[in-house]
Amino acid sequence: MAVDLFVVPTVTFRTLFVLVILAHERRQIVHVAVTEHPTAAWTAQQLRNAFPDHEAPAYLLHDRDAIFAGVATTIAGMNIQAVRTAPRSPWQNAYVERVIGSIRRECLDHVIVANEAGLQRVLRDYLTYYLHSRTHLALDKDPPISRSVAPPSAGRVVATPQVGGLHHRYDRVAA
Repeated sequence: MAVDLFVVPTVTFRTLFVLVILAHERRQIVHVAVTEHPTAAWTAQQLRNAFPDHEAPAYLLHDRDAIFAGVATTIAGMNIQAVRTAPRSPWQNAYVERVIGSIRRECLDHVIVANEAGLQRVLRDYLTYYLHSRTHLALDKDPPISRSVAPPSAGRVVATPQVGGLHHRYDRVAA
């Protein structure tokens, strides 16, 4: 697993922080949370929310942000081995950095965020698209949550808008 924070400016020039937790195996986003004031206590609670009931991963890859130093006891208490990247080395946490770039390029660069609730709604829609529809070359053009491929005999192709029409999901439906 990997975790990182990124910032999103709002239309009123406030800064919102987004926490992303990613499972490496299938590039599956496990948890996303938004706050205006990230603290160690908030981050620790997000980790507990992401990994309830002994579902914690063996390791958690993160950068040297002070927030993660503040939750070291929570990470250790959940029996997770914390793996810190070298200073100023985002390529050592490449998968989560790539996901953050995808969120920015494919979603946030095309919307104006008004407030925390609006950002949560946009991220929720994008997360549904990312997990169920967005293909990944590393997964043989399959989304993180696999779906079956319909044969051409199943009917015509229909486009379903997602993320407010920014993206589409294509499915076959019987005629």
